[in-house]
Amino acid sequence: MRYPKICVTAQHVQKSALPGLNDSTMPAANDLRKGMAIKYNGNPAIVLEVHHRTPGNLRAFVQAIIRYINTGKSADVRFGSTDKVELVEIERKNLEFSYKDRNGYHFMDPETYDTITLQENLIGDAKDYLVENLAVQVLYAEGKPVEVELPASVSLKVVESPEGLRGDTASNVTKPAVLETGKTINVPLFIKEGENIKIDTRSGAYMGRA
Repeated sequence: MRYPKICVTAQHVQKSALPGLNDSTMPAANDLRKGMAIKYNGNPAIVLEVHHRTPGNLRAFVQAIIRYINTGKSADVRFGSTDKVELVEIERKNLEFSYKDRNGYHFMDPETYDTITLQENLIGDAKDYLVENLAVQVLYAEGKPVEVELPASVSLKVVESPEGLRGDTASNVTKPAVLETGKTINVPLFIKEGENIKIDTRSGAYMGRA
């Protein structure tokens, strides 16, 4: 079953309306999407994953992985599909990745030139795609950064990849390639070291030459 895509931003939910939400205005768990922020047991949390389940004759439910904003700990939680959830206002900031060191991942605000440092547990799998000057969106909830949103695709350089075998002309044959961020993916045999390729950040799959 396909569900409508819902994106909640500061423009969609007014801050003044959040404290007074009641059951008639609160969304159902069925509308939860990755990147939303909610109150769970009174604690603000960011939604990392959402899975809609319909187990046979049982009532449909929503399985979600959330990360508590205040503690950084993750939890696997379950909602009835019609349960009401309280949203927390989300703000987005456009930042550019600068560099990584032992203190964390450093991003720059292109408008103010302020530097923001985020730790690896918040960066998650996004670290596999971060290169200098890459533009990202950082989600904030209750004034704290909670998630890094990547563009749908990025261009990365191949730094290591074996030569394809001569005589192997099958179009679906691939080989491993190590990218400049350290991530390894499968690419077509014709891709060579030093080339830039386009990667889908949602699946991690090769899309083509950049």
